[in-house]
Amino acid sequence: MWRRLRTNRAFQLAAGTTFASYFKFVARTTRFVIEPADVFDTIDAQLPAILTFWHGQHFLTPFAKKPHHQAKVLISRHADAEINAIAAEKLGVGTIRGSGATSRRDFHRKGAVSATYELLSTLEAGITVAMTADVPKIARKAGLGVVTIARYSGRPIIPVAMATRNRITLKSWDRASLNLPFGRGAAVVGAPLYVPREADEAALAAARDELQARLEAVTRRAEALAGGRATPARSRLA
Repeated sequence: MWRRLRTNRAFQLAAGTTFASYFKFVARTTRFVIEPADVFDTIDAQLPAILTFWHGQHFLTPFAKKPHHQAKVLISRHADAEINAIAAEKLGVGTIRGSGATSRRDFHRKGAVSATYELLSTLEAGITVAMTADVPKIARKAGLGVVTIARYSGRPIIPVAMATRNRITLKSWDRASLNLPFGRGAAVVGAPLYVPREADEAALAAARDELQARLEAVTRRAEALAGGRATPARSRLA
């Protein structure tokens, strides 16, 4: 039944629209702090950039941008991801369809080749891209995808974490957080990470390890701020 329903276009549109409306409601009713508080004063100089975050922590990321920021997000071609794609479009974020892969066969089947070219051309056009750092089924372990895009584009990677105190942790492979309204929230942005064009395999692996460390750090900080276990560096931003 679910297999038939998830591929029904009317259902996908209804679900995607509902999700977008729900997360708008969550964002409007959550008391967010942003760290660093002056990030929007400095981030424009880094654009276009590659925003990255963990799988399952992405529901509120469309609200981490200002109205004048252009962005596209990488979303898989899987039927279940169609709802996410519709929700993203409803929230003003463009989509690039494709996903990471753990084998050469999957690299072509999942559209990684075409997605890579589209990510690079999007950045070349001056539009920021957003993508998860971890590959499917391997939660919170950074793959080489993000650092490879950074290497060939010359654009910085900006690690981002968003958390809310009120949330449900789903029993999915990515431990996805279903954010709930009426509570405290936090968005933490890490320092930009550049990958040189001449980076070899060892340098790419080192960049991936550094990205792993930075994402773990911003995630810990966001969860601490959202949970009231840390003091914001500066005043709250509405």
